[in-house]
Amino acid sequence: MGENATQDKQPKVSFSEGVKAEFKKISWPDKKTLGKQTITVTVTSIVVGCIIAVIDMVIQYGINFLTM
Repeated sequence: MGENATQDKQPKVSFSEGVKAEFKKISWPDKKTLGKQTITVTVTSIVVGCIIAVIDMVIQYGINFLTM
């Protein structure tokens, strides 16, 4: 097993060459898809933020009601 371990290793590639190779594999979205995804993320973030704000207000009201 020790003999094969040294033979199976691939030559080291520099970091920048590795990054370039990985960037070539990326499939970038077109403008239309990017716009739809941006809108979806924005709307979802706003909705989740509103839900968290409402839950926070309800909990705050409940704690204030119990402590008074």
